[in-house]
Amino acid sequence: MNVFKLFFIVILFSSCNSKVEKKVEEIQEKTQPNILWVVCEDISPILSFYGDNTAKTPNLDALAKESVVYENAFAVVGVCGPSRSSIITGMYPTSIGTMHMRTGLDIQSWGKREYKTDTNRFDLEGNEIIQYSTVIPENVKCFTEYLRKDGYFTSNNQKTDYQFAAPVTAWDQNNKQAHWRNRKEGQPFFSVFNFDVTHESKIWKNADKPLTVEPSTVPVPPYYQDTETSRKDIARVYSNIELLDKQVGKLIAELKADGLYDKTIIFFYSDHGGPLPRQKRELYESGLHVPFIVKGIDGKIGRSSNMVSFVDLAPTVLHLAGADIPKHIQGKPFLGKNIKEKREAAFGSSDRFDEFTDRSRTVYFEEFIYIQNDFPNKMWYKDVGYRKQVPMMAEMLQLRDVGKLNKTQLEWFSDKPKEELYNRKTDPHNLVNLAENFDFKSQLEKGRNLLSDFRENRFEDRALQPEVEMIKSMWPNFEQPKTNAVEIVIDDDTISLSTETKGASIAYIISDKAISNINFDSGWQLYSKPFKVVKGQYLYTIAERIGYKASEIANSIID
Repeated sequence: MNVFKLFFIVILFSSCNSKVEKKVEEIQEKTQPNILWVVCEDISPILSFYGDNTAKTPNLDALAKESVVYENAFAVVGVCGPSRSSIITGMYPTSIGTMHMRTGLDIQSWGKREYKTDTNRFDLEGNEIIQYSTVIPENVKCFTEYLRKDGYFTSNNQKTDYQFAAPVTAWDQNNKQAHWRNRKEGQPFFSVFNFDVTHESKIWKNADKPLTVEPSTVPVPPYYQDTETSRKDIARVYSNIELLDKQVGKLIAELKADGLYDKTIIFFYSDHGGPLPRQKRELYESGLHVPFIVKGIDGKIGRSSNMVSFVDLAPTVLHLAGADIPKHIQGKPFLGKNIKEKREAAFGSSDRFDEFTDRSRTVYFEEFIYIQNDFPNKMWYKDVGYRKQVPMMAEMLQLRDVGKLNKTQLEWFSDKPKEELYNRKTDPHNLVNLAENFDFKSQLEKGRNLLSDFRENRFEDRALQPEVEMIKSMWPNFEQPKTNAVEIVIDDDTISLSTETKGASIAYIISDKAISNINFDSGWQLYSKPFKVVKGQYLYTIAERIGYKASEIANSIID
């Protein structure tokens, strides 16, 4: 054989072999680990692995010992709905219009799809606010859709509270029975379990349960009156945490029983800070700072001072799963391979809470918290009716009215300044405003610049207009738009689905027999590309854009 021909064949073989090896490496690199989120509600980092031993939490302690404990994790809003909208989309609430609490009653499972107009909520201009499902930008999806497209089984048990009804395309299962155990054999899973036993409402709803933490032993922050009522409510918070610990223990035991504990990345976190007055709904550390731990499958343990924002959760899970991260997502992954950037600042917002509308923004950086209050004529305290069901809140108002609160406790009931600056290390309760202290001029300017960049870089597209105007732009004439029906094209044994509504996702069901009572829990599959069918099968399909009414269910018999 000609030497040159032989040389060419060797080079060609080597090149092909190299390409094959590279492809194998790419496949091997794209791991699809199981991922479990254990989500609780309304607690600050008041757990033993953060230095507070008031509540006894053996199950969480054991998990923390096998995890990385994050010391600087922050919600983007100090209340459920806006915070969870950021978690599920990877977007800031102020950029997608989900920053006002509460928009509708889409709290559990697939959510309530009917909205009332008889409300008692008003925007900054005094206009009445109807219930609505937020219409987010057309390119924004629940990030779980990308996981489903990549072959994951996704389950949510069962709180959603996204400020919009969860689209049927978001989850394989989304109810009280949702569980990783319902996946196909060998299928990777992303499963969420939400525990509400620590929610604000459980302070009064669990009043008939025995306190497992003695009120005389609880720490009382200086912004509270140190009374029997306060101590009892604080003891209830810690007692509820002990109840949470038992529930988490049962879930982890199920994972171990299935032989999956060492094969599953586990996140544990709270959806925002504490449930008590001057905690929930606030931009202070008590409202945004959350407990956050991650047990990996790589054996890493210890503590991390890296800053984490809830806007980072979606891209982090996608990155860990080996899925592509859409360009519109505003957060950045903080775990997985090839992580180069560390977050240097975490941003938060405060807008309407139930009946009361206001607007403030914050940035956490280095050891400091900087806050801008757009309406300094309004006081910090909001007379939210829901919160007044907390006994110590009612007592605080009574003591205020008879002049029995001290200066520190009264501060919450005064008008806000234009700017606030706090040192998190020397002032953990955020009581000493350093904004006018010349010694902290450089930190004040840095906070201003960071927040100015945030507010000018399209992160507040929908936040500055009156809420009623925003609703009009989403719901013309205050009527919820509807997703166009799915168009079905059958080409021999291949089905193609489409809808004219931009930004809508499509789901479908293939069945060997007719389904008489089809609903959101009927086992919908996410449509991403044309698929094969068999003659005689039944096809059901639905389209849904987030914030719109779902389309009518279209059906067809394959003949």
